Amino acid sequence: MDETWEAVLPPLLQRAGIFGDARIAAIRPLTGGVSSDIVHVALTNGQQLCAKRALPRLKVASVWEAPLERNHYEAAWLRRAGLIRPGAVPAVIGEDEARGIVVLDYLPPEDFLLWKDELLAGRFDAKVPAAVADTLGAIHAATWGSAEIAAEFPTDSLFDALRLDPYLRTLAARTPDLSAKILQVVEATATSKQALVHGDVSPKNILIHRRDGHPVLLDAECAWYGDPAFDCAFCTNHLLLKAVKLPALAHRLLPAAGAFFATWIAHVPRTERPAVEARVAALLPCLFLARVDGKSPVEYLDAGEQDTVRRLSRPLIAEPAGRFAEVLARIGEGLGR
Repeated sequence: MDETWEAVLPPLLQRAGIFGDARIAAIRPLTGGVSSDIVHVALTNGQQLCAKRALPRLKVASVWEAPLERNHYEAAWLRRAGLIRPGAVPAVIGEDEARGIVVLDYLPPEDFLLWKDELLAGRFDAKVPAAVADTLGAIHAATWGSAEIAAEFPTDSLFDALRLDPYLRTLAARTPDLSAKILQVVEATATSKQALVHGDVSPKNILIHRRDGHPVLLDAECAWYGDPAFDCAFCTNHLLLKAVKLPALAHRLLPAAGAFFATWIAHVPRTERPAVEARVAALLPCLFLARVDGKSPVEYLDAGEQDTVRRLSRPLIAEPAGRFAEVLARIGEGLGR
């Protein structure tokens, strides 16, 4: 039987030097996410923490298992990113690597908005995508070509289990006529080792500060030293999915995806930009379709909207665009924009 939070947290917090005269006042579960058990921890001194414990089997309809050590690499990614962009990630308070637990600073909803909630409610701030892209690009640039950081994140198998297999190989198996094209994208992604990748840059994992609008990146369980094109494609894909869901906002979301890309690619070394852009342009329609027909479909698209994603993505997988702008233009034409 799994150990209770009440059993595992006190010694962890004691080792982290948090307690002092304080004790745990309350532990309550937090919602969101499919890969971890997450709780809010209130201490008697008023401090608030967030504790995460990796689950061996993710909470999705299909069977999806993943290594528990991913929380250790999440903590490592957060520490690295926090040095590069202070304030862009929650602080790591403590870690129990053996149990797959990490304790983080808690970011309260009275101070932060969840970007996914804002988008689905139709509240769109054009400054946010560029701010996210700038933060992400800075992390990629600061870690570009670093043998030291590559050695710190030997997570190829973990990234494969959490991303390449459930999203892209599953999609290839379920889409036989496009399988060869999708598997080419898998190979290109898996073999490109250039920078420290977050792996789950989704609006559900991005908080926006209510006062100054700065983004905070969460949930780096897929941390990997690999292809930064994946992070760009993964995040801009969510703007395209929201454009399908919210057609009245499509005329703003598609340019926002373009602004995201322009801001992010400016951080990539100039000589590398054409090849990186080509990988983003090839990945994006595959991820677009994977969020309908892969192992982890988004929950907010109805059957008609899912068919729209299939109609828009399949031609772009069959005949890949070499440029990001071409992907946006073809999707915009398909949406009537």
